[in-house]
Amino acid sequence: MKSIGRSVLGTVLALLAVTALAQGYPSRPIRVVVPYPPGGGTDVLARLVGKYMSESLSQPIVVENRAGANARIGMEAVAKSPPDGYTLMAIAAGPLNDENMRSFAPIALMAAPSYLLVVHPSVKVNSVKELIALAKSQPGKIAYGSTGGGAASHLATELFRVLAGIELLHVPYKGIGQAVGDLLGGQVQMMIGPAQAVVSQVKSGRLRALGASGERRLSTLPDLPTIAEAGVPGYEALGWFGLMVPAGTPAEVVTRLNREVNRILTLPDVRERLLELGADPASTTSAQFGDFIRRENAKWAKFIQEQGIVVEGQ
Repeated sequence: MKSIGRSVLGTVLALLAVTALAQGYPSRPIRVVVPYPPGGGTDVLARLVGKYMSESLSQPIVVENRAGANARIGMEAVAKSPPDGYTLMAIAAGPLNDENMRSFAPIALMAAPSYLLVVHPSVKVNSVKELIALAKSQPGKIAYGSTGGGAASHLATELFRVLAGIELLHVPYKGIGQAVGDLLGGQVQMMIGPAQAVVSQVKSGRLRALGASGERRLSTLPDLPTIAEAGVPGYEALGWFGLMVPAGTPAEVVTRLNREVNRILTLPDVRERLLELGADPASTTSAQFGDFIRRENAKWAKFIQEQGIVVEGQ
């Protein structure tokens, strides 16, 4: 009986400790690790949401870029952090899989936008069909940038390559900002990358957009067809951006953060900014976000296996 009593008391004390943590949370600055270089879509969203989260939680939100190995350096740092809600991870589609997913708990999906197929102005094409024709006339000569083997920008372009029946030259970078920089400089000729990272260059004329990767057109570029509409039937590839915490973070803290993120995404200024960047704000529970990731992982895992793609960092 004494043993049972101690067990019950221990459970009660643990529950009280978790409740106290949630009620007093947050009591110090929160760190958001972005496992990519500054300037990419994930970084932009993390800083935008972090600004408003800092105001509502009355604590500084410190965004820390820890890039390398297709996001795995930053991911490992977060996975090893105390599961107390003071270390968050802003992550994009690509580096998470069923194995490393166990190290994290989902908070909320911030956005799941289309990517944009863009080319440097020196590439004399004005449509997806013209790009495909050019690529077929110059097999393996058109170079495209991505954020590494197995990253979302790589997989989205490889899916395009396979469905279009063309050969392209893959040039991996450590982050989308570096890839976009070389695309603007003409070192690579094309990219299928996050709208957040390239839409301003499209609107300024420094890049030419040929198609959107999702099933619907972007509200910020309504005249731009989807890649499927423009000549590659069946093509669809979404990027996504979300927040996670180390596995074992108290459910009450995850719920609090989920509620804050979803509230922030409804703010008019935030919605307007996201739409300008080509990203429709999302709204999910933690469980819905986790289910969404698992569905995306299953889709791309099959494609990776079929195509024999080498995923960087694995």
